Amino acid sequence: MRQLILGGVRSGKSRLAERLATACDAPVTYIATAEARDDEMAARIAAHRAHRPAHWQTMEAGVALGAAIEAAAQPGTVVLVDCLTLWLTQLLCAADADTALPQQREALLDAVSACQTELLLVSNETGMGIMPMDALSRRFGDEAGRLHQDLAACCERVILTAAGLPLVLKGDPL
Repeated sequence: MRQLILGGVRSGKSRLAERLATACDAPVTYIATAEARDDEMAARIAAHRAHRPAHWQTMEAGVALGAAIEAAAQPGTVVLVDCLTLWLTQLLCAADADTALPQQREALLDAVSACQTELLLVSNETGMGIMPMDALSRRFGDEAGRLHQDLAACCERVILTAAGLPLVLKGDPL
């Protein structure tokens, strides 16, 4: 089953994804998208690493997230991707964003659509706030919204988390 887990910052979306991955009782590959570009992000990444079970395999995707999912999606395994909005931010900030973003977005959607193993996709829901003042932030909101809609269409379950509580928007209840 392919699942998209959305929520705001500190909503519990990553913890929910980790709990769902553990419940599958299968080998887990955790695909990380964050890059430690400053000390605060490095500390966040370290905290996430320390929290994950030691027997989980970790892959660092960079911008080639679709290729990472394809490589990790082996029969009888669980693939957990955390998080799509960090991946999107890195693409939008790349020097070649206008060409890389559409190519990598298409590769991601193809990989998710073709995935035959348990797939958990974590992403920040950012479309519930005010309209940002600058062009890059508005583009990010637009791109994240379109990406979430396209992923929701090809996932069997979509969950919105708030205050640590899951609300199933699409698919079977938890």
